[in-house]
Amino acid sequence: MIFSAIAVKLASLNFPENYQFRLKQTDEIPFIFCSIRKKWLLLTPEEWVRQHIVQYLVEEKHYSKSAINTEVIVQINGMKKRADVIVFKKEKPFIIVECKAPSIQITQETFDQIARYNLELNADFLMVTNGLNHYYCQMDFKNQRYNFLQELPDNS
Repeated sequence: MIFSAIAVKLASLNFPENYQFRLKQTDEIPFIFCSIRKKWLLLTPEEWVRQHIVQYLVEEKHYSKSAINTEVIVQINGMKKRADVIVFKKEKPFIIVECKAPSIQITQETFDQIARYNLELNADFLMVTNGLNHYYCQMDFKNQRYNFLQELPDNS
């Protein structure tokens, strides 16, 4: 089921249009089923982007759902933060994805946020997206920087 006002507002993201989502509405409140967490979540603009990322990682980049976690708690300077999506490879964080709502511009602050998460996680790749604009980086730990890429690596 697609909800008229919500679907129109959330539908136009920069991802393939063939992704399938389970949607429902309870008391006029829209929900989306997360195949990673196996539960219904409030369908916010950021969650719409996060669920597209999960589909992108599974369908386009061929990572298994079992390698993907969402809303992962990360301790940063004694404070609990949440990484939107982490892809694990050999039980180590391999890709971290920071999702923003489509109305939020990607700024240096967004990159700083994911870089802080990565100080704890040490993933090889980072992705920042608002569903419209996607940025991919590979970490250069030796020189303490990240290098921009055209896309994330496929699972191989």
